[in-house]
Amino acid sequence: MTKYFDLSEQELIRGCLNNDRKAQEQLYRKFADDMFVVCLAYESDLDEAKDILQNGFIKVFRSLDQYGNQGSLKGWIRRIIVNTAIDHYRKKKKKDDFVDIEKIGDEGQGYDVTQSNENVNEILSLVERLPDRARLIFNLFALEGYSHKEIALQLNIAEGTSKSMYSRAKLLLQQWLEAS
Repeated sequence: MTKYFDLSEQELIRGCLNNDRKAQEQLYRKFADDMFVVCLAYESDLDEAKDILQNGFIKVFRSLDQYGNQGSLKGWIRRIIVNTAIDHYRKKKKKDDFVDIEKIGDEGQGYDVTQSNENVNEILSLVERLPDRARLIFNLFALEGYSHKEIALQLNIAEGTSKSMYSRAKLLLQQWLEAS
């Protein structure tokens, strides 16, 4: 009997490609905790974050044959999870998210919270408070490294809208950090 926890990533991938349920379970267990943290960065509701995780891993198993051993498996899975979170956002898009963040003016440059020395956990908890669209754009730009052009293409918005939303998200975070 094979001990799945002793298998290398390549052996797990082979098992998953052969529809071995135990190999799939082991691959899921190996990456699920880290990927759930990613889901929570994009969706603060625990149940919805779990749905994103579940749907993301379904996509991972369906497209594992496309992995090709280029780069890290964890990074490849993370990209699928992020894209699943984006898809989730598109489905539940709320118009009033725009309204909430648009109430804040553009005045003041402030400091860049992505390079602040503040407690990382405090900043992450503040990011969770951002309206959905602002949180999504902030995460894609600041955490995932997407350009505003890439974000605009993925979300079907103007590049300027992405830049504006990111700027306003930073302003909100700055205000919240200064108030705490």
